[in-house]
This record gives sequence, C-alpha cells and structure tokens, in this order.
Amino acid sequence: MEYKIGMVLTGKITGVQPYGAFVSLDSQTQGLIHVSEVKNGFIKNINEELKIGDQVTVKIIDIDEYTKKISLSIRVLADTPVMTTINKKKKYFTNRKKKIGFFSIEERLDDWISEALKETVEK
Repeated sequence: MEYKIGMVLTGKITGVQPYGAFVSLDSQTQGLIHVSEVKNGFIKNINEELKIGDQVTVKIIDIDEYTKKISLSIRVLADTPVMTTINKKKKYFTNRKKKIGFFSIEERLDDWISEALKETVEK
C-alpha cells in the first residue's frame, strides 16, 4: 500500500516506549506515535494511555523521505479542547486609590545617593 501524509488509518499497537508507541499499519509497515501526539496536554506515563494490542485510529503526519519512517498522530483526530478565559481581578501591590507609584522612591533617591557617596569616600 502507498502511504501518504494525511491518510487516516487503523493500526495495532506493537510496542510502547517512554518516547512513544509503535503501530503496525500492515504486515510490513510500522509507524511511530510520539508521546506528544497521543493526546492534548501532558502525559506523565504513556503506558496509562496506550497498551500493546490496542487498536488505534491514527493520521499520518509525516513520512521521512530517506528512511521511510512514518510519524503518526492520534491527537490531531481528537476534538480540540475549548480554551476558556478566566477573568482574574487585578491585584495591586499598593492601594490603587492613593496613586503613590514611584513618588516615594523619587523623594528618597537624593538621600540614598548622598549616603552612598559618603560611604565610598570614607573607605
């Protein structure tokens, strides 16, 4: 069979490693599902997601031109999760009604500079 990028196939998991799972597409051809292509989000242990002998539906996302290695994905076939925005109330370090800002630093800056100059001259 001639495999092409974008094809959706059914295969059988033949091996699971920490970096991904090997899938038998036919008696002569295998592909690899990288751990990042198993599902959306973080996967702590790939063995909890895939087991040897599982039937999986995969999509071909890449075929290496020289080595003929096939990269597969389950994640691209899944519905993408809806991202919700969370409105957080802005937190202020100081009281926002006082409008202090950097004025307190500006008022003391000259004193700090003169103190630092005195210390360097004394040494």
